[in-house]
Amino acid sequence: MINVGPYISKNGVEKQGLKPQAQVNWNLGTEALYEETIRRGDGVMAEGGALVVRTGQHTGRSANDKFLVKEPSSDSNIWWGAVNRPISEAQFDGLHQKIQAYLDSKELFVQDLWAGAQEDYRLPVRVITESPWHSLFIRNLLILPGHEHLAGFDPEYVILHAPNFFADPAVDGTRSETVITAHFGKKIVLIAGTSYAGEIKKSVFTILNYILPAKGVMPMHCSANIGKDGDTAIFFGLSGTGKTTLSADPSRTLIGDDEHGWSDNAVFNFEGGCYAKMIRLSAEAEPEIYATTKRFGTVLENVVMDPDTRILDLDDSQHTENTRGAYPIEFIPNTSETGIGAPPKNIIMLTADAFGVLPPIAKLTPEQAMYHFLSGYTAKVAGTEKGLGAEPQATFSTCFGAPFMSRHPSVYGNLLREKIAKQHVNCWLVNTGWTGGVYGVGSRMPIKATRALLAAALDGSLASVPMRTDENFGFEVPVSVPGVDSKILNPRDTWADAAAYDKKAQELVGLFIENFKEFADYVDDAVRAAAPSAA
Repeated sequence: MINVGPYISKNGVEKQGLKPQAQVNWNLGTEALYEETIRRGDGVMAEGGALVVRTGQHTGRSANDKFLVKEPSSDSNIWWGAVNRPISEAQFDGLHQKIQAYLDSKELFVQDLWAGAQEDYRLPVRVITESPWHSLFIRNLLILPGHEHLAGFDPEYVILHAPNFFADPAVDGTRSETVITAHFGKKIVLIAGTSYAGEIKKSVFTILNYILPAKGVMPMHCSANIGKDGDTAIFFGLSGTGKTTLSADPSRTLIGDDEHGWSDNAVFNFEGGCYAKMIRLSAEAEPEIYATTKRFGTVLENVVMDPDTRILDLDDSQHTENTRGAYPIEFIPNTSETGIGAPPKNIIMLTADAFGVLPPIAKLTPEQAMYHFLSGYTAKVAGTEKGLGAEPQATFSTCFGAPFMSRHPSVYGNLLREKIAKQHVNCWLVNTGWTGGVYGVGSRMPIKATRALLAAALDGSLASVPMRTDENFGFEVPVSVPGVDSKILNPRDTWADAAAYDKKAQELVGLFIENFKEFADYVDDAVRAAAPSAA
């Protein structure tokens, strides 16, 4: 074994059961990882300096190939079902041995990193991969420890990443050649058969969703920022709902764009970078994120580039709708140096409503907030998961992050409600989806209107405008807001056929009611009463 690199831990990869026959590269920086990626032909440099890579057949998460190990230390805590599918310890051990043997024959790239900016709750993670660009990806996404911590770095969790190893379903008990599986007892994650880098990031999130609730910390699939007066805002939402775009506000300091914890005294970023959707990114609407596409250090997945001029075409979706950019958070102006803010003053739940029914903003009671948090209604945007078609699909993803919630949703819902009550937090539902009709008939909600409404909510001025009670959902909706077209505030007024709106609204109400049946026994009467009303 030959260990090279600027910071080699005395706790070597042999502690992970590896016996590499080739070189092990420790904590390489951006420049070295660029060189290795380009030398291997795995990526090219675009105009401006970003690294452009392709992920092959997997351009999104393989949700159906994710498993958790059914083992004694965690079995009773797992929310088993469609999201968390079990795999046996014997199957895991067999895969583990195969992947270890596979990685032993490869040149390896190791990154020792932290997940969690608040020192009391940060998790030491080691990512071992055969791919230099994936090593750069996770280096961008997680938190770099200080140099003084790397020589003795001792990981609590280890991720073995082998994108070019393919499982044998008949032998390994997997669904396909792709597998993502976590063993909470052994604190090991295996990822194989997919080059989509988001699997590494979301595996870390799954780990944190398991370990933090037991410490009284609420793990959240959200972005967060801070106003000039120190007021923190949290933005819940699934991919494509606008978490990254709306939290990158030049008038507020960005804490992070995707994953956070809420402890008794802080909101803290789990990550040290951002993983933004790039498809049809606008220099006018999203200037801060757009600028990262021309920065050395940014990793661009499946973005189309002219091979001669090296100019990017962010509008081209020939590889996927789910084009992505991974970059350090400091590439965004006005970001928090610590990744930590005060407990939130406002919570915004983002949804991309493909029915065109929900208003652009609504005020929620604490009970309505818990109801909509457990519901997690949105539309899945094409490309975020393998197998989705061109059109968004209405879906309910509990806690706005069901694929990553290892415990029962009521655990997270009750934690959220307790913290909202304790901190007297204002809660808002914001629709970044469609207005004027369903998807294919209406149009996407204007981002300028969304930004104006959010600004009014966060600065407190929305509290003084006239409100109406929505006849279907029971929440309060502003009637008029300075600088915003009043017509857009009432979605029924934006439809050409009001009767068609009423019919579609009741259809959506029915979907909410049917979906919430699985949670009804875990909430009290006040939360059940926050359900929308069927005619």
